[in-house]
Amino acid sequence: MPATTSRSLPAGVTLRLLRPGDGPALAAAYTRNRAHLEPWEPARPPEFYDADRQAELVATELRSHDDGRSVPFVLERGDRIVGRVNLSDVVLGAFRNTHLGYWVDASLAGRGVMTAAVEAACAHARDDLGLHRVQAATLLHNAASQKVLARTGFERIGTAPSYLRIAGRWQDHALFQRILHDD
Repeated sequence: MPATTSRSLPAGVTLRLLRPGDGPALAAAYTRNRAHLEPWEPARPPEFYDADRQAELVATELRSHDDGRSVPFVLERGDRIVGRVNLSDVVLGAFRNTHLGYWVDASLAGRGVMTAAVEAACAHARDDLGLHRVQAATLLHNAASQKVLARTGFERIGTAPSYLRIAGRWQDHALFQRILHDD
């Protein structure tokens, strides 16, 4: 998806690429959703929620995007960032694979926004990046995220013990994949 292109989603939300000036809006979004996200993400130091730190992270993500290693999307409603969708670890060659990560603002959970955003990200991976496969992982008890994956064509392929350090401890994850091409 070129930087000037965006996609409309339910509830007046737009999916677009991350931009250089998004640091303050991301800091506000993470601060607003801190309690909502803490059970599902790595433990964050206090400076993670600062606009300056988010601006640094934006710059890092944009370099990764420029190098073809990732696609950092944001969900925007009006002038507020209300979520993220990331395609990371993009690998070409014989693998043609990426990892999917996402979150949505607590006020928009359960309204179809993330389902539409994941579908759009997968279409981008297939149509614009030419990828064959998208993989995702959720905590075993994250039923809401697993429903999003099921609704968007992902299949569960296994369990990874102690897969990621989430909420301060190594936790098991359910692994999912979506095959984008049959050939």
